[in-house]
Amino acid sequence: MKFFKSRTSKFLAIGAIAFGGLATTVIENGNYFEIAKNIEIFANLYKEVNTYYVDELDPSTLMKTGIDAMMESLDPYTNYISETQIEGYRFITEGKYNGIGADIRLIDGLPTIVSPYLDAPAQKAGLKAGDKIIAIDGKDTKGKTTDEVSAFLKGYPGTEVELTISRPGQDKPLKITLVRDEVSVSNVPYAGMVSGDVGYIALTTFTRDAGKNVAKALADLKTEQPNLKGVILDLRDNGGGLLAEAVNLCNVFIPRDELVVTTKGKVQEWDRSFRTQSPANDPQVPVIVLINKGSASASEIVSGTIQDLDRGVLLGQRSYGKGLVQNTRDIGYNAKVKLTTAKYYIPSGRCIQAVEYEDGKPVDIADAKRAKFKTRNGRTVLDGGGVAPDVLLDHDANSNILQTLEEKNVVFKYVTEWMLRNPEVKTLEDFHFTAWDDFVAFLNKQNYDFDTETEKLLKDLKEKSTKGGYLTAADLQALETKVMAAKKADIEKHKERITDMIEKEIVSRFFYEKGRIQVGLRNDVEIKEAVKLLGDKARYDAILKG
Repeated sequence: MKFFKSRTSKFLAIGAIAFGGLATTVIENGNYFEIAKNIEIFANLYKEVNTYYVDELDPSTLMKTGIDAMMESLDPYTNYISETQIEGYRFITEGKYNGIGADIRLIDGLPTIVSPYLDAPAQKAGLKAGDKIIAIDGKDTKGKTTDEVSAFLKGYPGTEVELTISRPGQDKPLKITLVRDEVSVSNVPYAGMVSGDVGYIALTTFTRDAGKNVAKALADLKTEQPNLKGVILDLRDNGGGLLAEAVNLCNVFIPRDELVVTTKGKVQEWDRSFRTQSPANDPQVPVIVLINKGSASASEIVSGTIQDLDRGVLLGQRSYGKGLVQNTRDIGYNAKVKLTTAKYYIPSGRCIQAVEYEDGKPVDIADAKRAKFKTRNGRTVLDGGGVAPDVLLDHDANSNILQTLEEKNVVFKYVTEWMLRNPEVKTLEDFHFTAWDDFVAFLNKQNYDFDTETEKLLKDLKEKSTKGGYLTAADLQALETKVMAAKKADIEKHKERITDMIEKEIVSRFFYEKGRIQVGLRNDVEIKEAVKLLGDKARYDAILKG
């Protein structure tokens, strides 16, 4: 009993210290009794479970589970950042971290190299896309999450890590020793001309110097083509980043002292307005911003501001819908909490935050439920649920087959197998994928082993029919045959888009991210439409005038 009393008194002493530190904040919020009461209940529960539960528990793991559940009840962007996750946080904000330099994804239960970064330790050591990491410093990776694997791989520059690799086409595992280093990933992986007088800039994330790098890319394009007719800014699948860099990027195209974004939250002293600070690099060049469902946060600030000020035309699909501001606060022991402290509002006064979520993803909101606002020229724009493009171009709206191919890594697996038979692509410009029948044969060999929404519903129907007995086996077989036929037809219908996905994946194995973007440009429907629009000044001006 002495041990129990000592453990309990220590726990309560810690709790008392926590209460003391909390008192000022909660009194100011006017909820002291409720907050103090519930923290005491939580502390008592934690103590009882930790002391009496039948199995030995790890107190840190138990507490983290509780913290994560509390964070998940708020919004998808309020998170606890443990000490081991700090390197990942640094990469999000700075675009650099200490590690091996590779994009890693969990495929078939094992961490798999999806793309080694050019000139990073992984690439220098000879790691290739498709390599499966089966052990790190002798420790088995089976069952580990990508976060756990990343934590093992990150470390101080100059330190070594040994990977045991299963490489496609080789029977025996390979052991490769890498020397960790600081890895820096460019936020502007490619900029260039996409026609004689139209330039293109790809921005993948709003890490440090994003605005400066876009400004430099624009200056280089104007040097290459003094009579630049327009520029395409590609923010597709750009998940955002630093708010300050969103303002800096707007300033590339928008003059000094223009309002870009206002943040408003519970703590009014933290409310702020952000304006452009310098003369614009080019306030006149026509701009088309490409957005899609993966464009979020800072991408939506930039695209929404350009739309609200009628500075350029948005083309693509409606953006993600993240109008929340996060700040990080230290909470001791090298840990942080990243929490939503405000909503941001762009120049028209609208907030683009999605108000409904399902499985952590925003749900589309009907336009009739969204409030109306006006751009500077008087065009009607809507709040809530993302930024809607001025020119909607959604070629994949009626099919989820492309998303399914990506989510199930089907194209990645096919290209990994294709590489065993085709070990070289000499030039990016001359490469074209022509083995469509081979890809279809690969799908057949895989027995179309990927679920579409229709197949999931059919699977559910089978289970319920077995219990209820309303449909016969023949009925279900007939339905399944129809689904398979429809899926094959869908594959053929999207041959051009799937071929583009395959070409980009193949080229990335030899020419990395820059090559992926370059080969994608020649098949990109949205790029072609943007070039066409920039060549039609009357239509471009008419869109902005409403």
